[in-house]
Amino acid sequence: MQRTWALVWLVSAAACRPAMVKTVADPVYVIVAEEPAAASSNQNSSAAAADGTDGDLEVAVARQEESAESAVAASSTPAWDLEVEPYVSHERVAYYVQRYTTEARDRVALWLQRGRRYEPFIRSTFRSYRIPEDMYYLGLVESGYDPHAYSRAAAVGMWQFMTSTAKGMGLRVDWWVDERRDPVRSTEAAARFLAALRDQFGSLYLAAAAYNGGPGRISRTLDAHADRLSGTGGEDLFFALAETNSLRSETANYVPQLIAAALIGKEPERYGIRLEPAEPFAYDSVLVPAATAVAAVARAAGVELDALRDLNPHLLRGITPPGQDSWVRVPVGSAGAAEALVALPDSLRAGYRTRKLTRATTLATVARETGLTVKQLGWYNPGVKTRLAAGTVLRIPTRQALLAALDVPDPAIERYGPAQRGLHVVRSGETLSHIARRYGTTVNTLMRLNGLRNSRIYAGQTIRVR
Repeated sequence: MQRTWALVWLVSAAACRPAMVKTVADPVYVIVAEEPAAASSNQNSSAAAADGTDGDLEVAVARQEESAESAVAASSTPAWDLEVEPYVSHERVAYYVQRYTTEARDRVALWLQRGRRYEPFIRSTFRSYRIPEDMYYLGLVESGYDPHAYSRAAAVGMWQFMTSTAKGMGLRVDWWVDERRDPVRSTEAAARFLAALRDQFGSLYLAAAAYNGGPGRISRTLDAHADRLSGTGGEDLFFALAETNSLRSETANYVPQLIAAALIGKEPERYGIRLEPAEPFAYDSVLVPAATAVAAVARAAGVELDALRDLNPHLLRGITPPGQDSWVRVPVGSAGAAEALVALPDSLRAGYRTRKLTRATTLATVARETGLTVKQLGWYNPGVKTRLAAGTVLRIPTRQALLAALDVPDPAIERYGPAQRGLHVVRSGETLSHIARRYGTTVNTLMRLNGLRNSRIYAGQTIRVR
C-alpha cells in the first residue's frame, strides 16, 4: 500500500519472527523378544521348559528392561554443547551454584523465567554464528536477561555493551535509538563479538573472559604467563590463567558464574526452581513515517501501549527517529496496523510539533508555557541550551509521545574517555598503523603494550596507546 508521505509495508510474522528452536531427544528403540506362540500341545511346552528355553528368554527380557532403563536415564541427562562437565566440581563453580540456589535463588529464578521468552531466538542466533547455544546463559550473568539493564560503567542492555563497542559491532546508539536495548539486534552483536573473540583466542571460555575484561587485557595476561601456561590448552587454559591471580576478580569469576548458571538453568527443578512456560518474543513489523509516536502505532494496531514498548525497547523517546522512516514491531497478527496508521491524521500520528521562537526566552519559560518539564523538552531537543535566542526552533512533544518515552542517561556516556588515560577506543575502519601514527608510536609498541599476537583489532576494542 502506498501513500504520498510514506510507503508502508507489513512484514509477515513468518519472515520477522525469530526462529524457534525445539530440542527433541533422540528416540530410544528397545527390541523386545516375541512372546512364544501358544503351544500346540502340552508336549511342546514341556520340551521347551526341559531344555531351558524359557529361562533364556527371561534373562533376555531382563537384560532388555535393564537396557531400556539405562537409556531412559541417559536421555534425562542434560545435553551440553559447552564444556561444562569437567568443571562441575571446580571450587568457584561449586561456590556459585551454592550461592545461586540459596541466598540468590529467588533472583536467579526471576532471571531464568524472564529469559524463557528470549531463549529460542538467542539459541538460534548463536547457532547461526557457530557459537554454542548454551552460551545463552551468559545473558543471565550479564543482565538477568533485562533489556534495560544499566551498569555503573554505563554498559547497557541484555548483553551489557558500552557505546563504543556497540557501535563497533554495528549497533545504532544515538539520542533517539539505542539498539543495545533491542533484544534481537543486541543478541546478533553479542554473537558477532563472541565469534571474533573465540577466533582470536581459540577458546570459548577465554572469549567469555575477554568479553568481560577486554581482549587486550586477556592477551597481555596470557603473554605474561606464557611459560607457566605452556602445555595447557582448550578450555583448561582459562582456569589455569585464573589461578595466576592476574585477572580482575570479576573476570576470574565470570566463567565459573556462566557454568553455574548453565548447570542450574538446564535442570532448574533439581535445584528447587520451577519455571512456567512463556510466550516467545515474536512480532510483525510495519514501516512508519519519521517521528511517529509509538502510542499512535499501538492505537492503529489495536493493542495496549505496553505491548509496543515491550517489543521496541530501543526507541528511547517514545517516537521513531526524526528524518527517516523506521520499522516498528507490533504483536503477531496486527496486520491492520499499517492501514489504520495511514488513516490517522498527522495531529494524532506525529510525536511532536515544532515551534519557532519569536523572541529570546529560556527553556524553563517554554516548558511552563507548554505544560512540560525542562527535562521533557530536553528529550526532544538534544543539546539545547537553557537560554534560547529568537529564531530558535524547538520540538514540542505530544502527550502520546511522552507516554512511551524513557527517562534514561545520555547514550553517549562512557565510563572512560579515549586516550585520556592512555586508552584509545578503536573505531570502525581503524588499523593499528592508523592509531600508531595518531599517537606518534609504532605498531610493534602497540602490540607489546596490549599483548597482541598479531595486528588484528576490532571496532569498539579499547587499547593502550602509552
